[in-house]
Amino acid sequence: MVLVAQQLRENQLSRLDGGTFDAFVIGGGINGAVSAAALAGRGLSVGLAEQGDFGSFTSQESSNLVWGGFTYLKNYEIPLVYKLSRSRNKLMDAYPTVVSEIPFFATLDHSSPFPSWLAGAGSVAYWGLGLGQTRSPRFHRASKINTIEPIVNTATADAAIEYADGYLKDNDARFVWMFVRSALDLGAAAANYVTVTGARQEAGGGWTIDLRETTTGRMMQARATVLINAAGPLSNKLNRDLGIKTRHKVVFSKGIHLVVPQLTASERVLAFFDDTQRLFYVIPMAHRSVIGTTDTRTDNPREPITDDDRHFLLEQINARLNLAQPLTTDDIIAERNGVRPLVVERNDDDHDDTDWTALSRKHEIEFDRSRHVVTIFGGKLTDCLNVGEEVIEAVEKLGLEPGPEQSWYGEPSTEEWSAFQRSAASVGLDRRPEVERARSLAEVLWRRHGLAANDIVEAIRSDPALAEPIMAECDVLAAEVPLHLEREMVVNLDDMLRRRTKLALIHSEEKLAAEPGVAEIGRRLLGLD
Repeated sequence: MVLVAQQLRENQLSRLDGGTFDAFVIGGGINGAVSAAALAGRGLSVGLAEQGDFGSFTSQESSNLVWGGFTYLKNYEIPLVYKLSRSRNKLMDAYPTVVSEIPFFATLDHSSPFPSWLAGAGSVAYWGLGLGQTRSPRFHRASKINTIEPIVNTATADAAIEYADGYLKDNDARFVWMFVRSALDLGAAAANYVTVTGARQEAGGGWTIDLRETTTGRMMQARATVLINAAGPLSNKLNRDLGIKTRHKVVFSKGIHLVVPQLTASERVLAFFDDTQRLFYVIPMAHRSVIGTTDTRTDNPREPITDDDRHFLLEQINARLNLAQPLTTDDIIAERNGVRPLVVERNDDDHDDTDWTALSRKHEIEFDRSRHVVTIFGGKLTDCLNVGEEVIEAVEKLGLEPGPEQSWYGEPSTEEWSAFQRSAASVGLDRRPEVERARSLAEVLWRRHGLAANDIVEAIRSDPALAEPIMAECDVLAAEVPLHLEREMVVNLDDMLRRRTKLALIHSEEKLAAEPGVAEIGRRLLGLD
């Protein structure tokens, strides 16, 4: 018997097995998810396979920031900053509760690579490139810093600047899932934990894709006219396996984040230059703070986090904050560790002598006319809508004929949001959440689930006890759990705790393991409840 929690996924596996698609997407990170949603939104038949969970590789290791790339101004990448800023604006307009504006407060000191007056001018230019959609920047002399943010150590500070960007209050992997869900709603077939074991182009030009469901070993096969390589850091390897030659490739920069107890209650991002003159941040996440990121060149897309990484970040932040006690590794609640796939052009000898520290998070999309393959190189969360639209353009050039565009991204209408708020208030969900940075629990539920949050309200109306969180210092309600399990292809507990929610980012493994509410979710996944 198939568990209710797995029925959706079983249906998707059945659709993939033996399915014939216009486009088949390999990879379920942000690039693959938006590609599937955009293609399905134009009426094309789409299949998607992700070898792990959706968003479980690079896409779950970001800073949760949706931004225009202020730091790219130092390399005079003005067109890129303009493009990313407009992308940020578009996301903030489309997802008003999911992508929030957040102030940045950057302290400039002896580590800064340029004088404070230039940073101030840069913040004005950045705001202008963003068409003034965020709050206007401000410049502060060192004497004013502690009035605004007392935790900042001003011993070596020259000045500070304030500007604003976008921010995901829920985690990045949850954002990826929203696009997967959109693709499903538009008719795509998609499943996690499905590995592509091989793909071959047939005489007529189409592709046969061999698949293996990794939890059972079940072998499957699908067919498609066009392949989309959205494998992120693994895109180079996938192209080698397919025999595809490209003008670009990706190189890797490892970045880590450390989640620690809340350092400041203010809802702003604190920015500093570290001793290598790279920006790093203190970012709010629920009732925690996130410190990061680092920038270390590596050739390994699965490069592990090291003690040196941890100690470097802790040393940098301890020197820049007025803390009662310096942070140590004992204060680390959770960690994020991933590589950025950075785009470079291939040299004739394929030897990479690029100054990788100057590389931005731009993306490139290539297509091979004879092989009917599209490859997405690089990119970031901010630029995701552009990736989806450019993939549409690429498949058109390969002979597919997209239809009229249907809505494939964004929150439901403001009228529906207002109606939900009234309904949620009738069952007491207009109260402020315990740990989330939001005006009400209704807002939290809406940004996570959209219209499906109405099911939560009705469940609570039937049983008011379901309005309680599943554990202390948590705003995942008991009424949410069935929705996560039935609508979101949760296969194991890590999917639920790390990607559909951020519980594993704001609580230690030990705490989660001891929680009865978490254990109950595990039992449901095993079919024991």
